[in-house]
Order: sequence, then C-alpha cells, then structure tokens
Amino acid sequence: MSFKRIISIASVVIIIGVSIYAYIMYQKVFSVNTKFSESEVAVYIPTGSDFNKVKELVAPYVEDMDRFEMVAEKKKYPQNVKYGKFILTNGMNSNDIINALRWPVPVKLSFNNQETLQNAVGRIAQQIEPDSLSLLQAFTDKTFLEENGFNEDNVLSIFIPNTYEFFWNTSATKVRDKLIKEYRKFWTPERVAKAEAQGLTPLQVSALAAIVHKETVKNDERPRVAGVYLNRLHKGIKLEADPTVIYSIKKQSGDFDQVIKRVFFKDLVIDSPYNTYKYEGLPPGPIAMPDVTAIDAVLNPEKHNYIYFCASVTNFGYHEFAVTPAQHEVNRQKYVAWVEKMGIKR
Repeated sequence: MSFKRIISIASVVIIIGVSIYAYIMYQKVFSVNTKFSESEVAVYIPTGSDFNKVKELVAPYVEDMDRFEMVAEKKKYPQNVKYGKFILTNGMNSNDIINALRWPVPVKLSFNNQETLQNAVGRIAQQIEPDSLSLLQAFTDKTFLEENGFNEDNVLSIFIPNTYEFFWNTSATKVRDKLIKEYRKFWTPERVAKAEAQGLTPLQVSALAAIVHKETVKNDERPRVAGVYLNRLHKGIKLEADPTVIYSIKKQSGDFDQVIKRVFFKDLVIDSPYNTYKYEGLPPGPIAMPDVTAIDAVLNPEKHNYIYFCASVTNFGYHEFAVTPAQHEVNRQKYVAWVEKMGIKR
C-alpha cells in the first residue's frame, strides 16, 4: 500500500473520529436535558452555596447529571456559582441550564392585612431568603428607627401594601432600605399637604387609617368612616373604636390569632394605650397594616356632621351613621338585638 494511500485512510479515520466526537459533544451540550412536565420550574440557590449544593438542587429537574456537570465544567460555572431564584424551562439543554443559572430573576413580593410587625416580616420571609428574625432585627434597629423618625410602635407604618420586586437573596437590611424608600416615595408633597390639612402627620394618618381599615372592608364607605373619626378628633371626643379594643386584648394576651367578633362593656376598660375608649386621641401606632384606600380615605374624608356609626343589620357590610347620641342608640339597639339573635358570644 502506497504512503499516499495510508495517509488518505488515516485522514478519513481522523475525520470520522473527530466527527463522532463532535457529535457526542453536541449531544452532551445541546440535546434536551430536562425531566419535568411543567412549562418551567423555579430553583432557589441559597447564599453561600457551592457547586455540590447546586447539583443537589437541580437534580430533580435534570435528566442526565453527567452531561450537566460536563457542560458546567467547560463553562467554568463551579467557580462562579450565582445565588438567588432561577427559572428552568422545559426542553432546555445543558448549555441552556447553565446559562439560566447565571442570571437570577426577581420575585414579586407582596404583603397586606398584617396586624403586627412580626406578622409582616413573617409574610415577607415566606417569599425571599432572609428569615423573619433577621428582618425583624433590621426593622427594629435603634439607629435605623431614630434616623428615620420611627419607633417600635409605629414602624409598621413603613409597610405600604403593594407588590414589589426583589431578588430572592436580597439581604434583610436591603429589603428594609428599599421599603423605607418606597414609603418616602408614597408620601408625596400632595399627600403630606392633605395630612397637614387634617392636622395630622403621615404617621398619624397611618394610625387612623389602620382603624378605618379594620372598621370597614367597603372601600366606598371608608371616606365616610374616616370623616367620623376626624370629626371626633377635631371636637376632642374619644375615638371609641372597637378595633382598638380588640387589638388591645390581642396585644395583652400575646395571641393575635384569636378571632374576636364581639366587644363587651367589660372590654372597654382594658388598660392599654391602644384602647381608644380609655385614652383620648390616636393610638401610639397602627393596629394593622392599612391599605392605600384606607390611607387615602383619611386624606380625602367625606365632609359631614356624623359623630357615631354602628354596623347595619339591613345592609350587611356597611354601617348606619348618626349625628346625635339618641340616633346612635337606636342603631346600636338594632345591632345588639341582631347579635343576640345570631348567638354571637365573642
């Protein structure tokens, strides 16, 4: 066999070998390597994780871990692990998966209707990496509170219910700093001016809005309820708001999970600065996280002469309003009779 013939055969063999190797590599890198039925799945990689931890987290979604590891090594991913939330799409190949794990996506963080700071941070901790303890420590840090004009009684005012974008592994202090920035943004000069027109500061608006929020779930009624409380404040009359009594009971017992549907006369004397039957003016802080409709109701109250209101027994969910004690007593007796008929004990 001639030398040229040998060279030709060797060249063909090499080309075939290279082609086979290229095909194998192509298969390893670019063939589908997912094994979940959903259109996409989220993978959460905690701060400080190494490549072994990443492999553990993605294993339920990857068909061939050897292919995944080979591509990861080729792309030097083990030396550059990223932390956060990542989205894997059904049908991804190993190359796609590694690329996806390099780009964390934000989470939509939301909260509302929380009665305490502890509940608020607990709700947030369910959605991002920092735990509730680290969040609680961030929001009650003395330096933070002093520098921003808050205290532990009114710090819940910072939380304006909405949906916010955060990266999943955002630190507790950065979450806090973002929310205080959003709070400042919410309190525009226009809103501050409206608060001042009512003789209130933004923090006082939040405290009153929390009561309005608890009194009625009807957004269209909130400006009227807010008007009642502002009338009482301006006349120097105690607010006498049942939700503040309920909050006082929960706070003293330490049980905010209890359901209290009825307030009795014996409850009205509970000695708590939040009890507006016992103490004049606003409570030291919000008794819940008021939503924006309640805040704006205080800033844009209905103008009227009502001083009293009581739950309606004919238009459920709404209230009957009164100017005089006699009118209010008629409405109150109707409500008491309905409560007794329904057998509501607490």
